Amino acid sequence: MKYSEKVMDHFTNPRNVGEIENADGVGVVGNAKCGDIMKMYLKIDENDVITDCKFKTFGCGAAIATSSMATELVKGHTVSEALSLTNSAVVEALDGLPAIKVHCSVLAEEAIKSAVADYYNKIGRPIDFDYDPDHDDDHDHHVDED
Repeated sequence: MKYSEKVMDHFTNPRNVGEIENADGVGVVGNAKCGDIMKMYLKIDENDVITDCKFKTFGCGAAIATSSMATELVKGHTVSEALSLTNSAVVEALDGLPAIKVHCSVLAEEAIKSAVADYYNKIGRPIDFDYDPDHDDDHDHHVDED
């Protein structure tokens, strides 16, 4: 399996690893089949801007790299911009992932949405985006390549 230089860089030198005390939003997602678990922490200011984003991930190199890249892509952006982050954007920012590892980018997208949903719940804002907190993530996120 061949990984891009960016994937290897984010795996060996992950950005934004750790926890945020008193985070405004915390999201946890996992994939029972592969064992990857991602926990995202968001700090959000009064203008709805994500001022800090950290993660803790238990999983393979691709899971760590996608978590790291996702934090980079949402930090400094508004919550609504973060909600528009797709797993495809994470993959593209990493210069690609092997097809068998694309599910890791889906977890990264879902971890951000889970953290935002937690934030919305804390401030009493209705969740107005596609999010299923009871989503049982034990299926493959495999994307077929043409």
